[in-house]
Amino acid sequence: MRLDGSGSGRRNAKRLRKQMTPPEIGLWLALRGNKAGLRFRKQHSAGDYVLDFYCAPARLAIEVDGEAHARGYRPASDAVRDAWLGSQGVSVARYSASNVLSNLEGVVEQIMALAVERRDRFEI
Repeated sequence: MRLDGSGSGRRNAKRLRKQMTPPEIGLWLALRGNKAGLRFRKQHSAGDYVLDFYCAPARLAIEVDGEAHARGYRPASDAVRDAWLGSQGVSVARYSASNVLSNLEGVVEQIMALAVERRDRFEI
């Protein structure tokens, strides 16, 4: 399954790749050289959305949420987004930016365990 986004989604993803936050940069560096050999894409466009990280073989999106995700319209918007991704067969794992900064190793262990489990489920 391809989750390529629209032209505007792709342009937005390209812009966001250049504006990654410190927690996103740290997580990206940790995910890139994983021992399981899983490839993660950063700022991947999917429909009208841009995923912080995406692992295609596992159909897994990883989101690093700053504190703004807990305010205003963002929780409802994130729920709609997650539901759409779920309808596409993509699971979403969310981590707070503060958790990524304070517990990077633990977050990476959780992500890798989930990604390997999902990859093995979808492999033929």
